[in-house]
Amino acid sequence: MSNIKVKVNGKLIDAQVTGQMRLLDFVRDKLSLTATKEGCAVGECGACTVIMDGNAVCSCLVLAEQCDGADITTLEGLRDDPMTQKLQSAFIEHGGVQCGFCTPGVLVSTSALLAKHPSPSDEQLMDALEGNICRCTGYQPIIQSIHAALKN
Repeated sequence: MSNIKVKVNGKLIDAQVTGQMRLLDFVRDKLSLTATKEGCAVGECGACTVIMDGNAVCSCLVLAEQCDGADITTLEGLRDDPMTQKLQSAFIEHGGVQCGFCTPGVLVSTSALLAKHPSPSDEQLMDALEGNICRCTGYQPIIQSIHAALKN
C-alpha cells in the first residue's frame, strides 16, 4: 500500500492505494466518479479518458501511485464548465451521441484540447479524438456537434 495525495476535480484527496491499482479503478471505485468508463483496458478506446495535469490520458494505463501530486479532472469535474455544458447540449442536438458509452471520454478529450486550443482546426480535433473509439455515430456527428458548441 502507498499513500498518495492527488487533486481530483479541485478537491485534495489523501488516499491509500495498492501498487497495482489503476487510476481508472481509483476514480471509479474509491471516489465513485463513474462517468469514467472501462472499455478495452489497454488504452485503445478512450472511454476512460481523464485530464491529468492538463493532458488527456487513458486512466486504464496509469497507476494510481503515479498520480501522487497530480491534478486530475474527470467529466464530473467539468459539469459546471460552460463549454462542457454547450458540448453536451450540442451532442444531443446534433446526434453526436447514440449509445453514450464513448461520450464521457470524447467530452473529456475535447475539453483538454479546447483548454489549449480554443478554436481548433478540424485536424486538431481529429488528432485529439484519435484515441476515442465510437462504434455508433461515426465521427462526423461528433465533429459537427463540437463545431456547433464552439459557435454558441
